[in-house]
Amino acid sequence: MSFGEAPAQITVISAGTSEPSTTRLLADRAAHAVVTRLRDSGRNTTVHVIELAPIAAEVARTLVSGLPAAAVQEAIGHLGAADAVIASTPVYKAGISGLFKSFVDVLDNDLLIAKPVLLAATAGSARHAMVADDHLRPLFAFLRAMPVPTALFAAPEDWGAADLSKRVDRAAGELAALVVSGVGREIADGGWSGYQHTFGGNATRAQRTAADVDLDSDLMRLARGES
Repeated sequence: MSFGEAPAQITVISAGTSEPSTTRLLADRAAHAVVTRLRDSGRNTTVHVIELAPIAAEVARTLVSGLPAAAVQEAIGHLGAADAVIASTPVYKAGISGLFKSFVDVLDNDLLIAKPVLLAATAGSARHAMVADDHLRPLFAFLRAMPVPTALFAAPEDWGAADLSKRVDRAAGELAALVVSGVGREIADGGWSGYQHTFGGNATRAQRTAADVDLDSDLMRLARGES
Protein backbone atom coordinates (compact mmCIF):
# COMPACT_ATOMS: atom_id res chain seq x y z
CA MET A 1 0.00 0.00 0.00
CA SER A 2 1.47 3.36 -0.99
CA PHE A 3 0.51 6.82 0.29
CA GLY A 4 3.10 8.61 -1.82
CA GLU A 5 0.61 10.27 -4.16
CA ALA A 6 -0.93 13.68 -3.46
CA PRO A 7 -4.02 13.31 -1.27
CA ALA A 8 -7.29 12.98 -3.13
CA GLN A 9 -9.50 16.01 -2.49
CA ILE A 10 -13.16 15.35 -1.76
CA THR A 11 -15.48 18.38 -1.56
CA VAL A 12 -18.87 18.00 0.13
CA ILE A 13 -21.76 20.38 -0.59
CA SER A 14 -24.48 20.32 2.06
CA ALA A 15 -27.63 22.43 1.69
CA GLY A 16 -29.11 21.40 5.03
CA THR A 17 -30.41 24.28 7.14
CA SER A 18 -31.43 22.63 10.41
CA GLU A 19 -29.14 21.93 13.37
CA PRO A 20 -28.34 19.07 13.44
CA SER A 21 -28.95 18.48 9.74
CA THR A 22 -29.84 15.04 8.39
CA THR A 23 -28.66 16.28 4.98
CA ARG A 24 -25.21 16.95 6.46
CA LEU A 25 -25.37 13.63 8.32
CA LEU A 26 -25.99 11.70 5.11
CA ALA A 27 -23.16 13.59 3.38
CA ASP A 28 -20.81 12.83 6.30
CA ARG A 29 -21.64 9.12 6.18
CA ALA A 30 -20.92 9.08 2.45
CA ALA A 31 -17.67 11.04 2.88
CA HIS A 32 -16.47 8.70 5.66
CA ALA A 33 -17.19 5.67 3.47
CA VAL A 34 -15.36 7.22 0.50
CA VAL A 35 -12.31 8.09 2.64
CA THR A 36 -12.22 4.52 3.96
CA ARG A 37 -12.40 3.11 0.44
CA LEU A 38 -9.66 5.41 -0.83
CA ARG A 39 -7.36 4.64 2.11
CA ASP A 40 -7.89 0.92 1.48
CA SER A 41 -6.74 1.51 -2.10
CA GLY A 42 -3.63 3.36 -0.94
CA ARG A 43 -4.75 7.00 -1.29
CA ASN A 44 -4.69 9.57 1.48
CA THR A 45 -7.70 11.85 1.29
CA THR A 46 -8.65 15.34 2.42
CA VAL A 47 -12.28 16.36 2.81
CA HIS A 48 -13.61 19.92 2.65
CA VAL A 49 -17.24 20.67 3.49
CA ILE A 50 -19.17 23.58 1.96
CA GLU A 51 -22.14 24.37 4.21
CA LEU A 52 -24.49 26.52 2.12
CA ALA A 53 -26.72 27.78 4.96
CA PRO A 54 -24.09 30.14 6.48
CA ILE A 55 -23.34 31.67 3.05
CA ALA A 56 -26.95 31.80 1.80
CA ALA A 57 -26.95 35.64 1.70
CA GLU A 58 -23.68 35.67 -0.29
CA VAL A 59 -25.11 33.12 -2.73
CA ALA A 60 -28.18 35.33 -3.25
CA ARG A 61 -26.06 38.47 -3.79
CA THR A 62 -23.85 36.61 -6.27
CA LEU A 63 -26.92 35.37 -8.13
CA VAL A 64 -28.28 38.92 -8.46
CA SER A 65 -25.02 40.79 -9.13
CA GLY A 66 -23.15 38.17 -11.14
CA LEU A 67 -20.04 38.96 -9.08
CA PRO A 68 -19.06 36.12 -6.71
CA ALA A 69 -18.87 37.18 -3.05
CA ALA A 70 -15.68 36.12 -1.24
CA ALA A 71 -17.29 33.14 0.51
CA VAL A 72 -18.83 31.95 -2.75
CA GLN A 73 -15.54 32.38 -4.62
CA GLU A 74 -13.79 30.31 -1.95
CA ALA A 75 -16.41 27.56 -2.35
CA ILE A 76 -15.97 27.65 -6.13
CA GLY A 77 -12.23 27.25 -5.65
CA HIS A 78 -12.68 24.14 -3.53
CA LEU A 79 -15.03 22.63 -6.13
CA GLY A 80 -12.63 23.38 -8.97
CA ALA A 81 -9.72 21.73 -7.15
CA ALA A 82 -11.70 18.67 -6.01
CA ASP A 83 -11.05 15.19 -7.36
CA ALA A 84 -14.66 14.30 -6.52
CA VAL A 85 -17.78 15.93 -5.09
CA ILE A 86 -20.50 14.73 -2.71
CA ALA A 87 -23.67 16.81 -3.26
CA SER A 88 -26.39 16.57 -0.59
CA THR A 89 -29.66 18.50 -0.46
CA PRO A 90 -32.92 18.39 1.47
CA VAL A 91 -36.14 17.96 -0.47
CA TYR A 92 -38.59 20.87 -0.30
CA LYS A 93 -41.93 20.95 -2.15
CA ALA A 94 -41.11 17.73 -4.03
CA GLY A 95 -37.81 19.10 -5.38
CA ILE A 96 -34.24 20.02 -4.38
CA SER A 97 -33.84 23.04 -2.10
CA GLY A 98 -33.81 26.51 -3.62
CA LEU A 99 -30.56 27.27 -1.80
CA PHE A 100 -28.82 24.32 -3.43
CA LYS A 101 -30.14 25.24 -6.89
CA SER A 102 -29.16 28.91 -6.41
CA PHE A 103 -25.59 27.88 -5.54
CA VAL A 104 -25.36 25.68 -8.62
CA ASP A 105 -26.76 28.53 -10.71
CA VAL A 106 -23.72 30.71 -9.90
CA LEU A 107 -21.22 28.05 -11.01
CA ASP A 108 -19.60 28.17 -14.43
CA ASN A 109 -20.95 25.50 -16.74
CA ASP A 110 -17.41 24.14 -17.24
CA LEU A 111 -16.35 24.07 -13.57
CA LEU A 112 -17.29 20.41 -13.02
CA ILE A 113 -16.56 18.86 -16.42
CA ALA A 114 -15.96 15.10 -15.94
CA LYS A 115 -15.87 15.54 -12.14
CA PRO A 116 -17.08 12.39 -10.30
CA VAL A 117 -20.11 13.26 -8.14
CA LEU A 118 -22.07 11.30 -5.52
CA LEU A 119 -25.72 12.47 -5.34
CA ALA A 120 -27.65 12.51 -2.05
CA ALA A 121 -31.01 13.80 -0.81
CA THR A 122 -33.02 13.67 2.40
CA ALA A 123 -36.74 14.18 2.96
CA GLY A 124 -39.51 13.71 5.50
CA SER A 125 -41.26 11.11 3.39
CA ALA A 126 -40.27 8.14 1.24
CA ARG A 127 -42.52 9.59 -1.47
CA HIS A 128 -39.54 11.77 -2.50
CA ALA A 129 -37.10 8.87 -2.92
CA MET A 130 -36.55 9.59 -6.62
CA VAL A 131 -35.62 13.29 -6.22
CA ALA A 132 -31.88 12.56 -6.31
CA ASP A 133 -32.24 10.75 -9.63
CA ASP A 134 -35.05 12.89 -11.09
CA HIS A 135 -33.65 16.32 -10.12
CA LEU A 136 -29.97 16.14 -9.13
CA ARG A 137 -28.85 13.73 -11.85
CA PRO A 138 -30.11 15.86 -14.81
CA LEU A 139 -28.65 18.97 -13.16
CA PHE A 140 -25.16 17.50 -12.94
CA ALA A 141 -25.53 15.96 -16.39
CA PHE A 142 -26.09 19.51 -17.69
CA LEU A 143 -22.83 20.52 -15.98
CA ARG A 144 -21.14 17.56 -17.76
CA ALA A 145 -20.09 16.04 -14.43
CA MET A 146 -20.05 12.26 -13.85
CA PRO A 147 -22.64 11.21 -11.24
CA VAL A 148 -22.04 7.68 -9.90
CA PRO A 149 -24.74 5.08 -10.68
CA THR A 150 -26.00 4.78 -7.08
CA ALA A 151 -27.75 7.84 -5.59
CA LEU A 152 -28.46 8.15 -1.86
CA PHE A 153 -31.80 9.01 -0.26
CA ALA A 154 -32.86 8.93 3.38
CA ALA A 155 -36.31 9.44 4.91
CA PRO A 156 -36.74 9.29 8.72
CA GLU A 157 -37.42 5.55 8.73
CA ASP A 158 -34.21 4.81 6.77
CA TRP A 159 -31.68 5.93 9.36
CA GLY A 160 -31.75 2.73 11.37
CA ALA A 161 -32.08 0.42 8.38
CA ALA A 162 -29.25 -1.79 7.15
CA ASP A 163 -30.21 -1.08 3.55
CA LEU A 164 -29.09 2.57 3.86
CA SER A 165 -25.64 1.47 5.07
CA LYS A 166 -25.35 -0.95 2.17
CA ARG A 167 -26.36 1.76 -0.30
CA VAL A 168 -23.88 4.25 1.19
CA ASP A 169 -21.11 1.65 0.91
CA ARG A 170 -22.01 0.87 -2.71
CA ALA A 171 -22.14 4.54 -3.75
CA ALA A 172 -18.86 5.23 -1.93
CA GLY A 173 -17.22 2.33 -3.74
CA GLU A 174 -18.36 3.70 -7.09
CA LEU A 175 -17.03 7.19 -6.33
CA ALA A 176 -13.72 5.89 -4.99
CA ALA A 177 -13.26 3.71 -8.09
CA LEU A 178 -13.64 6.75 -10.35
CA VAL A 179 -11.16 8.76 -8.26
CA VAL A 180 -8.56 5.99 -8.22
CA SER A 181 -8.90 5.41 -11.97
CA GLY A 182 -8.28 9.09 -12.73
CA VAL A 183 -10.78 8.83 -15.57
CA GLY A 184 -12.37 12.19 -14.76
CA ARG A 185 -9.15 14.17 -15.07
CA GLU A 186 -8.18 12.14 -18.13
CA ILE A 187 -11.46 13.01 -19.87
CA ALA A 188 -11.28 16.69 -18.89
CA ASP A 189 -7.60 17.12 -19.77
CA GLY A 190 -7.87 15.19 -23.02
CA GLY A 191 -10.94 16.98 -24.33
CA TRP A 192 -10.62 20.37 -22.64
CA SER A 193 -9.97 22.37 -25.80
CA GLY A 194 -13.04 20.83 -27.43
CA TYR A 195 -15.51 22.25 -24.89
CA GLN A 196 -17.09 25.69 -25.27
CA HIS A 197 -15.83 27.39 -22.12
CA THR A 198 -17.20 30.44 -20.37
CA PHE A 199 -15.03 33.48 -21.08
CA GLY A 200 -13.19 34.45 -17.90
CA GLY A 201 -14.75 31.50 -16.05
CA ASN A 202 -13.82 30.04 -12.68
CA ALA A 203 -12.83 26.59 -13.90
CA THR A 204 -9.35 25.49 -12.83
CA ARG A 205 -8.24 25.25 -16.44
CA ALA A 206 -10.08 28.32 -17.75
CA GLN A 207 -8.63 29.26 -21.13
CA ARG A 208 -9.41 32.98 -21.30
CA THR A 209 -9.45 35.78 -18.72
CA ALA A 210 -9.95 39.54 -18.86
CA ALA A 211 -6.15 39.83 -19.02
CA ASP A 212 -6.30 38.28 -22.50
CA VAL A 213 -8.25 41.25 -23.91
CA ASP A 214 -6.02 43.51 -26.03
CA LEU A 215 -7.30 46.98 -25.19
CA ASP A 216 -4.94 48.56 -27.75
CA SER A 217 -6.29 46.67 -30.76
CA ASP A 218 -7.91 48.59 -33.65
CA LEU A 219 -11.30 47.14 -32.75
CA MET A 220 -11.05 48.22 -29.11
CA ARG A 221 -9.92 51.72 -30.11
CA LEU A 222 -12.97 52.00 -32.39
CA ALA A 223 -15.15 50.78 -29.50
CA ARG A 224 -13.78 53.66 -27.41
CA GLY A 225 -14.72 56.16 -30.18
CA GLU A 226 -11.13 56.72 -31.28
CA SER A 227 -10.09 56.85 -34.93
